[in-house]
Amino acid sequence: MPDPSEHKQTVRRAFTEQATAYAAKTSVSDPKRIARLVDAAGVTSTDSVLEVATGPGHVAFGFADHCEGVVGVDLTRAPLQIARETQRERETGNVDFVRGDAEDLPFPPDAFDVVVCRLALHHVERPRRMVREMARVCRPNGTVAIGDLVVSEHSGRAEYQNTFERLRDPSHVRALPISELIDVVTGRGVEIDHLETGEVVQNVEDWLATAETPEPRAVDVREMLREDAEADLSGTRPFWRDGELFFSQQTAIVAGRLLE
Repeated sequence: MPDPSEHKQTVRRAFTEQATAYAAKTSVSDPKRIARLVDAAGVTSTDSVLEVATGPGHVAFGFADHCEGVVGVDLTRAPLQIARETQRERETGNVDFVRGDAEDLPFPPDAFDVVVCRLALHHVERPRRMVREMARVCRPNGTVAIGDLVVSEHSGRAEYQNTFERLRDPSHVRALPISELIDVVTGRGVEIDHLETGEVVQNVEDWLATAETPEPRAVDVREMLREDAEADLSGTRPFWRDGELFFSQQTAIVAGRLLE
């Protein structure tokens, strides 16, 4: 098994290089998408919230409007710097950002009422360990909520998508099918009371540019998507519009109560 520390270096490098482009990406910053996670978590005005893998902090700020306080934690300095700059501009007083590892969170047990993560689980090599940590720092009867990319329930089709996702961005490890995502969450003692699905339509060239994918790998990604458009190999349904190639990433939000 690869050394997890090596992959974390890959994640740091990727999100240092693409920090600004990623923060500006509409699918990441879209308030309506963030609101769906806030609603799924059922957050109240007295709740303390932890966002794991906060990146540029969009989700943390979305929660800050509805709760007592939010802490955003991330492995990489560059997106945290963007989050802190935004905090200063907005003068948001109930948000704090700290650096830390999602697989070894720097907080004591039962420290938060709500623990959330969005668009990050597919970047970790040990998703069960990450969710275990999320559950550890959540109080009993608190809420754990995860929003992420999901792939086909059929292993060959799932691997086809994960392969071109990794070619585009080596920090991508593996998006899970919904059934496995549910199993990972319930395995940590969460009773799911909310499940919803959605999709993000990606312009392939913009998507490649955000990750600064080297051209030789970008060529391979484009070819895989063209083949997918012809033969339906992954479920991402690539298509052309006005001469440009697009495809659809499926997403899911899973949320529930942490049992005592």
